[in-house]
Amino acid sequence: MRFLVLAIVLASTSVASSTAQTRPPADVLARSLQQRYQGIRDFSASFVHTYRGAVLKTQAKEQGTVVVKKPGMMRFVYTAPEKKEFVSDGRKIYSYIPQDRQVIVSPVPPDNQASTPALFLAGKGDISRDFTAAYVDSPVAGALAVKLTPKREEPEYEYFVLTVDPVSLQWRALATKDRQGGESTLIFSNLKENQGVSDNEFAFRIPRGVDVIDGTR
Repeated sequence: MRFLVLAIVLASTSVASSTAQTRPPADVLARSLQQRYQGIRDFSASFVHTYRGAVLKTQAKEQGTVVVKKPGMMRFVYTAPEKKEFVSDGRKIYSYIPQDRQVIVSPVPPDNQASTPALFLAGKGDISRDFTAAYVDSPVAGALAVKLTPKREEPEYEYFVLTVDPVSLQWRALATKDRQGGESTLIFSNLKENQGVSDNEFAFRIPRGVDVIDGTR
């Protein structure tokens, strides 16, 4: 998913009453986030995505919008500086960069094989079951940041850090470190939850004249 990491929506009645000074243990927070997340059917947000590569020392800053509907449906639309689109209809994932005139199609893995934070965002996997949680310094002033390290080795990333509001637990940022040492960060705004998003939002239509690489066959 090209370092898509998309984010976990979140609020917990039991944890929301805690303040930054009386924050719960990290594993308790993780369980509460998973419990609350199970009540989120769909959400949308705007994002700013920054990436810093470790090997080639590349840097990039992009922006766009994301829409997610569980289970397994999501649409990331990058609008600047380059247009590109990543869509999952719950069965297949479509990666499309108009400049390349190519669509790559891959299967959505089963819940117990979800391998990116973006797929966890779309309802694949379990935060408290699949990750070890630990608090880290927050990149956002006044927010809580929890580092989530997968309990089994993942090929695409080492860990991700979820930053949330200490009162509402609404997420503010999601950072990921990949296996090459690159760092990817998404900053979110304009979050909307449980809006009744239609399945049609995730129907990808392959443009005319593009090459299709289908890995589902």
